[in-house]
Amino acid sequence: MGDVVNLNQFRKKQERKAAKAKASYNRRAHGRTKAERISDEKQYRQNTKELNNKKLENKPKTDDNTNAEN
Repeated sequence: MGDVVNLNQFRKKQERKAAKAKASYNRRAHGRTKAERISDEKQYRQNTKELNNKKLENKPKTDDNTNAEN
């Protein structure tokens, strides 16, 4: 037979674990200075621009039969 579990303690333990995870997320998301956020945004834009410049243009092939009269 399994161990006896106090459901109130289990519930509170789960709530503390969820609150700790949320606090960790908030520290990462909101714990940066304005200068760090601006620097990261600038770096992201630069990386995106470089990546877009390296993309090959895929032009759709046109079939002469698609424009023919039916």
